Amino acid sequence: MEVRLARIDDAEAIRAIYNVEVTTSTAVFDLVPRSPEEQRAWLTARSGAHAAVVALGDEGAVVGFGSLSPYHSRPAYSTTVEDSVYVDRAHQGLGVGRLLLTELVRLATVHGFHSLIGRIGGHNEASVRLHEACGFELVGVEREVGRKFGRWLDVVVMQRLVG
Repeated sequence: MEVRLARIDDAEAIRAIYNVEVTTSTAVFDLVPRSPEEQRAWLTARSGAHAAVVALGDEGAVVGFGSLSPYHSRPAYSTTVEDSVYVDRAHQGLGVGRLLLTELVRLATVHGFHSLIGRIGGHNEASVRLHEACGFELVGVEREVGRKFGRWLDVVVMQRLVG
């Protein structure tokens, strides 16, 4: 399996993986699927230090993606980034998420960030375990900060210092 920086021609594959989570899970707090234009704009914004990466399966198809995003818009937060990792359901449990998150940690370190935050919604225990396996520690739980599918959702906050 290969992990590389995402390209604009990966937008549709990324959108397909993401929109499944939007419409069927609480792993993401978006309520409306992304359009092709929104996905291309999102991917275009993920360059330089705030990168997106993809995992490619045996046939070269995108089977997962991850990204680094600004943690907060205020300048004092500029050395902190937030990670996101999504894996196609047919490829979950095969180590794809770990490859992606490991690459995001590497990129955060190379780009000089100090703190990497994982905000995990919807009681996603697999994501909590993934972050623990990649050296993240639990720093807290934001109680009932989201609402989706008629229920209140917590967000688990995990952190890894990288620089």
